[in-house]
Amino acid sequence: MEADLCVIGSGPGGYVAAIRAAQLGLKTVCVEKESLGGVCLNWGCIPTKALLRSAEVYELCKRSAEFGVMAESVAFDFGAIIKRSRDITKQISKGVAYLFRKNKIEHVQGTATLKGAGKVEVTSKKGIETINAKHIIVATGARARSLPNIDFDGENILSYREAMTLKERPKSLIVLGAGAIGVEFASFYSSLGTEVTIVEYQPRLVPNEDKEISEELERAFKKHGVQCMTGHGVKSATVHPEKVSIAVEAAEGGSPKSFEAEKLLVAIGVAGNVEGLGLEEIGVSTHKGTIVVNERLETDARGVYAIGDVTGGYALAHVASAEGVFAAETIAGHNPNPIPYHAIPGCTYCHPEIASVGLTEEQARSQNIPIKVGKFPFGPLGRTVAAGEYPGLCKFIWDERDHSLVGAHMIGPAVTDLIAAPTLGKSTEVNAESFIDGTIWAHPTFAEALKEAAEDAFGKAIHI
Repeated sequence: MEADLCVIGSGPGGYVAAIRAAQLGLKTVCVEKESLGGVCLNWGCIPTKALLRSAEVYELCKRSAEFGVMAESVAFDFGAIIKRSRDITKQISKGVAYLFRKNKIEHVQGTATLKGAGKVEVTSKKGIETINAKHIIVATGARARSLPNIDFDGENILSYREAMTLKERPKSLIVLGAGAIGVEFASFYSSLGTEVTIVEYQPRLVPNEDKEISEELERAFKKHGVQCMTGHGVKSATVHPEKVSIAVEAAEGGSPKSFEAEKLLVAIGVAGNVEGLGLEEIGVSTHKGTIVVNERLETDARGVYAIGDVTGGYALAHVASAEGVFAAETIAGHNPNPIPYHAIPGCTYCHPEIASVGLTEEQARSQNIPIKVGKFPFGPLGRTVAAGEYPGLCKFIWDERDHSLVGAHMIGPAVTDLIAAPTLGKSTEVNAESFIDGTIWAHPTFAEALKEAAEDAFGKAIHI
């Protein structure tokens, strides 16, 4: 098979790269060994949001009397929740297949191996097929990472894949790791009545977020009955009949503690899928299990690009998509704008939601940036009171010198959507004056918290 471009992997980086390349007139082939959409659409972003939505609806139904609605004997069907999530992934994957047909992209199902300049060998049930392509984009993504001596068994010690397809809800669950994946599953299972314990080696939950956001999440989780063992690392895990026990130890030392639960979910991050691709044979450099690329996303091998999680950068679907567009446009001979890595939004879909963009307060101070900080809780907003939502917090960090946006951090209702405003502000270099004085914010909305937090840094907030 002859092509201008062969994309290996159909996650949010790969399929977007393929579509953009096809739009630009390149004959494009996409190789995928599993379902179209990759981990994000099939095992990550989309199905977990479906699970969390079910948990949110259940929680809201339990509170229905607060809203004057009588919903007696509220219950859930765990199997139906899981099925809905899986059905949604199939629907979304079919959507990618439709886009491939629409854009005349050839989909080849199988396992790809690089076999030299412009050659990709695909192994499938049908046999071996060779694709000759002028350019190649490696978009193979990443997989769940495990710890030494704690291997996934799919039954007792789980990765995110098994955690979203269990046949029965576990009565108790230990979540190892308090990043986005860990706290989202903790939130989901806790909402359904599972006794959840989170163990995190760092001193706080969601350690990459602003400290105040982490503290607010821990308060919310503890109020919901989630046990948070921050500042502790797992020393060992032992599988027993119908349970798993772990030994943990405080980061600063001390006596080990033991915990047990029906299941152990290991959510400590991801590792790039670089094995078996033939990278070494064609001279593509790797570092700590990720592919090395330059600012144009090119590898050491001429005509071979890499994007998304496999490069070890931001493990975020929207970053992979942006890199996919960038690589496709570069290959097509365009001169795309640089990717604004300084303005990448991050979203965590636990309850309450978390979203952020830019530097945290700690990062800004460590870089000796003179800053002005403003904060506003969602609680006083009329929209929050009417909706009966978690009060949360919105925090803005401005550069004291030119009033440019350094960072924005939120925990509360709808913040994964609200983060779009400060992200646009950061990427377009909006200053505080245009954000505050030059913008009218609709009332009543959750977005008013952004306005008040931004104003608070300059002593202008009205409702605080």
